[in-house]
Amino acid sequence: MGGRGVQLDPEQRRDWLRLIRTENVGPRAFRSLINRFGGAAAALDALPALARRGGGLLAPRVPSIAEADAEIEALARMGGRFIALGESDYPALLRQIDDAPPLLALRGRGELLALPTVAIVGARNASGAGLTITARMARGLGAAGWVIASGLARGVDAAAHAASLGTGTIAVIAGGHDRPYPRENVALMEAIAEQGVILSEMPMGWEPRARDFPRRNRLVSGVSLGVVVVEAAERSGSLITARLAAEQGREVLAVPGSPLDPRAGGTNGLIKQGAALVTGAEDVLEALALLRDRPPPLAVEEDTLALDAGEPSDDMRAQILTLLGPSPLQVDELVVLSGARVSDVQILLLELELAGRLERHRDGSVSLLV
Repeated sequence: MGGRGVQLDPEQRRDWLRLIRTENVGPRAFRSLINRFGGAAAALDALPALARRGGGLLAPRVPSIAEADAEIEALARMGGRFIALGESDYPALLRQIDDAPPLLALRGRGELLALPTVAIVGARNASGAGLTITARMARGLGAAGWVIASGLARGVDAAAHAASLGTGTIAVIAGGHDRPYPRENVALMEAIAEQGVILSEMPMGWEPRARDFPRRNRLVSGVSLGVVVVEAAERSGSLITARLAAEQGREVLAVPGSPLDPRAGGTNGLIKQGAALVTGAEDVLEALALLRDRPPPLAVEEDTLALDAGEPSDDMRAQILTLLGPSPLQVDELVVLSGARVSDVQILLLELELAGRLERHRDGSVSLLV
């Protein structure tokens, strides 16, 4: 999808928005479509035929030009704008994850996205000690030149944002910019829009649902070199963020707590599993010092469809489809078992996804929806 420094013109940006807002098109399908057809406009034209070949009875719904323009204008009225994957102001670290959002809706000081960033996350029902540690750590890291990222949730997230307003904070939200959540953080959200930066991949008007928060969490870790977990129960969203951070190659750090406090169960467990034990900003700075000075990472290796990929034969389509089922299967295993070209498998998976018949799992495996 091009190197860093590409700049979309207004028409291209609108086409990108229409494509990523299209039914059944997620970040991975978007990237495949752009590489397959050379641009969003051509990809939009090809969608009906692709979905039919995948077995879809109806073409996926594509937002109209007027709908896309209305979303762009609504964000602009709030002082926001869209930044695209590959543009110079898109977060360099986030660009490396395999499901990076093609477009981010941004409000605030976009220049903060170029600074070294560490995430601080934790319990919504945080203890007084947890909130105090969070604030001290965020202030110390901010004074050392680090931007603090979090998810604008109650408790630890809110404390981390509030303590780093003056030095730089990034709030990643699970809904649209015009649907703040939770309601008690509205004032904090507006302060971040003025002094920090707010990011969302979701449409304007989108009310966050439970399944949207893990999606948000991958962006919190994705923009950061490391994730500090202050308090987390053994089953909590903060542990999801820590897992995603590890999968993305980020450093995972945790603040230990009393074994008598269930809010420390998750953090103590992370330490047992190898997370760095930290009790203050100095520990975090030491753990991340080497990472901070590394050059920006190279772009993620493209595994998407080239313009000249060709089409699989009917026999090969049938063979690949026979191997797919409700049990997840890794794509490379599908290639080996079918004997097909990688491009043949990718094309068929893309068609099935656009037809609403394929589920992509976080570990990279795929399965048929039945």
